[in-house]
Amino acid sequence: MKIGIVGSGNIVRTCLDAIAQIPSISCEAVVVRESSRAKGESLVQEFGINKLYTDYAAFLSDPTIDIVYIGITNNLHYEYTLAALNANKHVICEKPFTSNYAELLTLSSLARKNNLFLFEAITTLYSPNVQFIQENIGKLGDIKLVQCNYSQYSSRYSQYLAGTVLPAFDPAMSGGALYDINIYNLHFTCALFGAPLSVAYHANIGFNGIDTSGVLLLTYANFIAVCCGAKDSQSPSYATVQGTKGYLKLTSAPNTARSVECCFDNELSIVDNNKYENHMVYEFMNFEAMFMQNDYTHCYKNLDHSLIVLNVLNEARKQAGIHFLSDSHSL
Repeated sequence: MKIGIVGSGNIVRTCLDAIAQIPSISCEAVVVRESSRAKGESLVQEFGINKLYTDYAAFLSDPTIDIVYIGITNNLHYEYTLAALNANKHVICEKPFTSNYAELLTLSSLARKNNLFLFEAITTLYSPNVQFIQENIGKLGDIKLVQCNYSQYSSRYSQYLAGTVLPAFDPAMSGGALYDINIYNLHFTCALFGAPLSVAYHANIGFNGIDTSGVLLLTYANFIAVCCGAKDSQSPSYATVQGTKGYLKLTSAPNTARSVECCFDNELSIVDNNKYENHMVYEFMNFEAMFMQNDYTHCYKNLDHSLIVLNVLNEARKQAGIHFLSDSHSL
């Protein structure tokens, strides 16, 4: 599978490190803005990439690229993914897929119509330790509570408090704690249990209307799930599913899912099925397998899951009064 990469930020570097560990995937090209050419040249040199573009249209016309990975600011995901799909390219888009549900619905319909792969790069879905929880959740008896906390004091928060608004805290860039960090808790919960019956989001709102932290409450038929996410404070991160016969607990945030603490009938054990330090390796291994096997069924099943998540995010933002610039022309 031959990938073309859009962007030059930290997530792109992690992505390149991951695919370098998978022999059946190669990076053919990187495209960056002209102002980021030096960053692009550095990536080309470090990772042995064949081509560097500063023009997105020229990049999309490159016949050697099978699939486009989009690793740029959240507000640009829709525009760049739409252009790639219209150029008949398969797409892997970083989380959050889009700024709102309407945008993702458009992309989903286009991908299915044109028989194109469209993946959200959300590591949680492809983690072996999360899959272990999915396979063993039946041992917990009746589920009663789900508790998730992903809190990490942002290196950009001090600048935000001083009045410098970077993309992570910018409504115009579709930033905020819900979309940047709590989304992993939401993906984890919806992957296990599907769409909730109701949603409530209680957020700490900053001076520019963005959520710096918040608690997302999901109500299911027989239990509730609490998802906490913070960029303005820190805490141990975890995700716990509690049942009448025990619990399963991710001992880290659900994006890395480092190990699982298991308690069945009061017997404790630790399971860790991870073999790679870079938590992005597994998602790209799965993308490559689906691509090579023409497994659109699995791809579109995961796309349906992403639509559920975007619908919850939309409702949560609406309740908290969080407005993105993209909402004005997409809803």
